[in-house]
Amino acid sequence: MREMLTGGELDVLTGDYLAELTMLILGRDRLKDPGAGYARTFLRQLEECLGLARERGVRIVANAGGLNPAGLADAVRALADRLGVPVRVAHVEGDDVADRHPGSLAAHAYLGGFGIAACLREGADVVVTGRVTDAALVTGPAAAHFGWRPGDHDRLAGAVVAGHVLECGAQATGGNYAFFDAASATRPGFPLAELHEDGSCVITKHPGTGGLVDVGTVTAQLLYETAGARYPGPDVTARLDTVRLTQDGPDRVRIDGVRGEAPPPDLKVGVNRLGGFRNEVVFVLTGLDVEAKAALVGRQMDDALAAS
Repeated sequence: MREMLTGGELDVLTGDYLAELTMLILGRDRLKDPGAGYARTFLRQLEECLGLARERGVRIVANAGGLNPAGLADAVRALADRLGVPVRVAHVEGDDVADRHPGSLAAHAYLGGFGIAACLREGADVVVTGRVTDAALVTGPAAAHFGWRPGDHDRLAGAVVAGHVLECGAQATGGNYAFFDAASATRPGFPLAELHEDGSCVITKHPGTGGLVDVGTVTAQLLYETAGARYPGPDVTARLDTVRLTQDGPDRVRIDGVRGEAPPPDLKVGVNRLGGFRNEVVFVLTGLDVEAKAALVGRQMDDALAAS
């Protein structure tokens, strides 16, 4: 967070804290403490950086609220009071659908960005959410800034693509790129997107940070966790087969031409349950006769599991 705030100009700093496994972890935290259920690491980062963000006029949007966005918003307010940093804090809720899934540890619909946009339009400096899509952290601020409405499908689709490229951090700056010289990417910088009113953007990074932004690195992340030409979400269905990538200078890739369609009628829901035990064992087999060694381990495991 400090690197992003001090490395160059920003309007909005976004943070994606919620993997699907994280929701399970936060659910177990909440079983122990009903006031828990949010990402505590976010608060630790804010303790160091909230004043800096305020000084630089950077607004912060994060889904670190997890299962308890209202609780995190209160904790941020308490932290701001203790630090003497005057900020307006808002939260987005409405994703919790556990009442429709009896017996679940957590059940949450993936919301879009317009709740975030409403908070920013009302003057929030910090917005925390529960379960929203990763891209909603970008569509929300873009919709607030440019005045987009739900029917602006092409513009929203462009922001979804930008959000998808940014969502996994340094994966877009070489960390998810098989052809990038790893020696020059010991510590890749984090990507940022320069968004435009028409939905186009330029993906880049702060000057002097490691890694690389080129058409190859952006393509690798663009295709990550996708399953076809249509990329559906709660704000819009982005047509990935319309994306145009152009090198726009060193560490700058322009994304334009993205077309959008109406979002699906239903939202995706993630449901977490306690289902027993999970374990993983890794066998490292080295040296000569590795096939024979693997066969031996297979027989040993078969024997051990048959007896259990």
